[in-house]
Amino acid sequence: MDCFAGLDVSIDETAICVVNAAGQVMMTASVPTDPGSIATALAPYRHQLRRVGHEAGALAPWLHPALKEQGVPIVCLETRHVRAAMSAQRNKTDATDALGLAHIMRTGWFRAAHIKTEACYRVRLLLVQRRNLKRKFLDLENTIRHSLKAFGVRLNKIGRRRFDQAVRDAVANDQLSAGLMDCMLRARAALWAEYVKLHKLVIRIVAHDELCRRFMAIPGVGPVTALTFATAIDDPRRFRRSRDVAAYFGLTSKRWQSGSSIDVQGRISKAGDPDVRHALYEAANCLLHRYKKPDRIKEWGLSLARKKCHNQACVAIARKLAVVMHAMWTDGTAYDGGPGSVPTEPVSKLCHREAQTLGAAV
Repeated sequence: MDCFAGLDVSIDETAICVVNAAGQVMMTASVPTDPGSIATALAPYRHQLRRVGHEAGALAPWLHPALKEQGVPIVCLETRHVRAAMSAQRNKTDATDALGLAHIMRTGWFRAAHIKTEACYRVRLLLVQRRNLKRKFLDLENTIRHSLKAFGVRLNKIGRRRFDQAVRDAVANDQLSAGLMDCMLRARAALWAEYVKLHKLVIRIVAHDELCRRFMAIPGVGPVTALTFATAIDDPRRFRRSRDVAAYFGLTSKRWQSGSSIDVQGRISKAGDPDVRHALYEAANCLLHRYKKPDRIKEWGLSLARKKCHNQACVAIARKLAVVMHAMWTDGTAYDGGPGSVPTEPVSKLCHREAQTLGAAV
């Protein structure tokens, strides 16, 4: 008889539950979170196992490929579907979660999550750490600006290049404040220097990637947006249609319908990767306001902004950019939005020039 297993994975231990096709529990166990230990526990049922499910999580990129190499028919489950399926259980423990996952695998009521390649996760790690350094840098800068307001010092019109000297001049007559601000400014400078290193690495990767260079032919799409989108998709063949990508990144509106009297279409769902959504929105904003040459998507967005509002137009353009970029990826085509839409300089020179600009700002 066919068997199905569920794995409730935690940092130290993994709860295992095996059920047969009739739903009867055949084995429960708790083993260390290690691919070898899990495979050994499932070995007596190896020839009967049809599906083994685990929920997508922080350990999934490491555990899933390792179990697949061990010959385990492993499936990574989408977390929202798992949460909805097990929301009716009265008690939540590791053992009951493993049982619930086993029954989900038995009934087939699940959606598999995509596990990206190791190289893709490495590039995404670079993008995440670059973003974290930038946020910490801005947090320190905003903390300095806010703390000086107590002394009547307002730095709202001071740019980044003149920021250090402006702060030191403002607290020059106060020895305690000068010492404190000097510590904060040194920490800020160190964060900025490390951020620039990671940003230059991003630019070098994009300059040697043919797909990202094609993405950057779209007005408003820069190195970070192109690389963020490419690493979030990983394999374009997992989407049957290009327009499904917009829903995957939460750029389509939610809908709530009940009978003939209730049919509400609300804001965008904001599901999926928020970094991709943010990058596409920024690209759309740049296309609307900074790109001065004619472009079909820009003209469509401007007409939409006149009818609706600026934010809705940016979201609509971001949704269209996601669809266009995926279509370019699958078809191997280049972007042509109208006369002058393709940069006149090679993309590698554009990346190099941006890297020099960042280096000069340190």
